[in-house]
Amino acid sequence: MESYEGTATLEWWANRSTCLGRLGVRVAVRVTGNDWTCDAVLEPPLSAEDQENSDFLMKLDPLFTLRLDEGSMLLVNVAAAGEDGRLILTAYETEEAESAGSRQVPQ
Repeated sequence: MESYEGTATLEWWANRSTCLGRLGVRVAVRVTGNDWTCDAVLEPPLSAEDQENSDFLMKLDPLFTLRLDEGSMLLVNVAAAGEDGRLILTAYETEEAESAGSRQVPQ
């Protein structure tokens, strides 16, 4: 089993040049075979207004870019795991027949 714990940033991109939200998080990633799980905690905790904005973005589209501090990035779906700022991150997977939609995330 491999794991990674550290700080990262979740970004919500409206298109390739406009980031509408950045959230600092502490992540705990665990890898077993081909599967991985990732829990995140908002760091620092958000103000009520910032929490409302991040909830809105997650409801609009849960697709975020996760940027780890060592420089790697991946697309993840984000879901709230409770009222205390905990989040669950899962790998974003596109299907061949799925439309790209109007959002374009950075490469």
